[in-house]
Amino acid sequence: KQLLYLSKFIIKIMKKQAITSFILLVSFLVSAQNQLKSDLLYADQTPLEIKLSYSNKEMNAKTDDSTYIKTNMEFLHEEKWNSIEVKLRARGNFRRNTCYFPPVKMKIKKDQRAGTLFDGNKSLKLVLPCKIESENNDNILQEFIAYKIYEKISPYHFKTRRVNVDFNEIRGKKTKNFQLKGFLIEDVKLVAKRHEGKEFSRFVHPLGMQHMTSIQNALFQFLLGNTDFSTAYQHNGKLLYVNKEIIPLPYDFDMTGWVNPSYATVNTTLGISSVQDRIYRGFKRDQKYFDEVRQQFLDQKSELMNLVSSFESEFSDPKEFKTMFDFMNDFYNILEDDSKFNKKIVAAARTK
Repeated sequence: KQLLYLSKFIIKIMKKQAITSFILLVSFLVSAQNQLKSDLLYADQTPLEIKLSYSNKEMNAKTDDSTYIKTNMEFLHEEKWNSIEVKLRARGNFRRNTCYFPPVKMKIKKDQRAGTLFDGNKSLKLVLPCKIESENNDNILQEFIAYKIYEKISPYHFKTRRVNVDFNEIRGKKTKNFQLKGFLIEDVKLVAKRHEGKEFSRFVHPLGMQHMTSIQNALFQFLLGNTDFSTAYQHNGKLLYVNKEIIPLPYDFDMTGWVNPSYATVNTTLGISSVQDRIYRGFKRDQKYFDEVRQQFLDQKSELMNLVSSFESEFSDPKEFKTMFDFMNDFYNILEDDSKFNKKIVAAARTK
C-alpha cells in the first residue's frame, strides 16, 4: 500500500512538472525568437556606464512626441569611452509633471549607432529615478527586477539593460552633477521583429487576446500589486500580433506595491487604499488556463525567488529589499492556498 501511494504521489508530481514544462515549451516554440543585431546591447547584463548632459527644464518645456533635444552620450565599452549624438525627449504625462528627472525617450541616427554597442537600436527608453530622495536608486532597481521576473514568465518581453548615469544637469550657466541608477528598454518594434510579428495598435477586448499570455500577464501584475495598466487601452502596455494571436506586452511598473514609491497614487474606485493592496485585474477565462499558469508560477517559485535574492546586496537600504521580498512571499502565500487563489484571483476575475 505504501509503495502504491508513493507511486501515485510521484506520478502526480511528474504530471504537474510536465504541465509547466509543456506551457514553457509551447510558449517558446510558438514564439520564433530571431537573433537581432540590437541584442548585443543586452547580451551583457552588467550595468553600462554612460554620461549625459542636458537641462531638465528644457527637456520638460521644449519636447513632445515629435520634438527632441540633441546631446552627446558617452558610454564605456570594452574599457574605452565612446561618444555618439542622441536625440532626447521627456515621456509620460504623470512623471513629466511629478518627477524631478523625467523618463526619457531616446533616438539614435543610423550613422551614429552603426558599428557601436547601440547598433540596431534606433529608439530606446531610458528610465531614471523620479525624485531626489534617498530611495530613488532602490526604486529603479525594484522596477528593473520586475522586468527580469517577466522575462522568466513569458518569452514575449522587453529586453532591458541597467545603466549607471553620470548626469550633469545644465542650470543656466551652472551645472549640477548627479550619480543615478537607471535602465534602458528596447523598442516594441524590436520585440515584434524578434517573434516574427508586428505591433498591434488598435483596440481589442482582453478576451480577444491569447489566453495563456493574458493570464501570465495578469498574474504577474497581481504579483507586483499593479492596477495602473490596461491591456484593452494599451495603458502601460503594448500589444503584439504573432501567429494570428494578440499578445499583451507589459511595461512601466513603478506605480506598484512592488516598488511602492513615495509618489504612488491609488485608484480608490477599486476599493483599495494602498498600492500594496492587491486586486486581480485579469478577465474570466476557462479554469484550465488559470490552473496551468498557477502551476507555472508555483514551479518557478525557487527560480524567481533566487532571481530576486541575487540583487539583495545592491540595495542601498536593506529595508527596501526586505519589503519587496516579503511582498513576493505574500503573493506566493495566496498562490499556494486553494481557497485564497480561488477567492482572490479566479472569483475576482473581471467580466467587463
